[in-house]
Amino acid sequence: MATDTLTDVFEEHRPMLMGVAYRMLGRAADAEDVVQEAWLRWTAADRDDVREPRAFLVRITTRLALDRLRQVQARRESYVGPWLPEPVVTDFGPAVPDTAERAMLADSVSVAVLVVLESLSPLERAVFVLREAFGFPYGEIATALDRSEAAVRQLAGRARRHVDEGRPRYDVDPAERRDLTERFLAAAAGGDLEQLLDLLAPDVRLVGDSGGKSKAPLRIIESADKVGRFLAAVSQDADNLYEFRFMEFNAGPALLVLADGKPDSVFQIEVQDGRIQCVYIVRNPDKLHAVGNG
Repeated sequence: MATDTLTDVFEEHRPMLMGVAYRMLGRAADAEDVVQEAWLRWTAADRDDVREPRAFLVRITTRLALDRLRQVQARRESYVGPWLPEPVVTDFGPAVPDTAERAMLADSVSVAVLVVLESLSPLERAVFVLREAFGFPYGEIATALDRSEAAVRQLAGRARRHVDEGRPRYDVDPAERRDLTERFLAAAAGGDLEQLLDLLAPDVRLVGDSGGKSKAPLRIIESADKVGRFLAAVSQDADNLYEFRFMEFNAGPALLVLADGKPDSVFQIEVQDGRIQCVYIVRNPDKLHAVGNG
């Protein structure tokens, strides 16, 4: 196979490979490393062994991501404060025209789902991603993971039950979520505690990820009163140098906060029954390098 053809085939599948690796690892930088290694394996492979390029590339990427996941999970045991996935700009591109397929991809990349996936075993996570996010047949997943199809079906069942139990089941209109995000910004930026309390569910949670490298709560804050007071206090400490930009991250509206033109934090909310159920704040600078480029 000519070099240009090798490149064309790989680039055709790159978005899917990035999607698999990101959902497996929760960090775009780790996913990019995995996909780059997959490219090296692809160029070095014996062409006679590659009957289906897509299956071959998915198998390589999945196995590399599994190896990387086992490494990063060990590091996350010493992570300072709560861990959240790295925000990524959502753009599924023209290759995914079907509305149902877009919804499936969006659901699997949401912050809430990625947080739940952190509690799965590496194999369960791989099976869930390949089956639920990309619809791979059980037999193909079994080949990719070097497991029997029966074992893969068991892993898929366990992973699906765990995710269903752990993630919130919110069916929210995107326009409503955007509206609440905008109202949340106005209330938080203005330090309007009364307005914040009107927007927050009584049992709301605030999860901040700083990795110990910037200011953010080291524990999850719970209850409308505590979350509202925290946000109001933060707004009082803030100066006027911040710029706010609405974007779509992880298939949902989000607020990118920039300080002196550089990404400072990303806010995202979960909504149910017209109230904010959870506030996610990513402030770890290692997870914000690329978000301003979307």
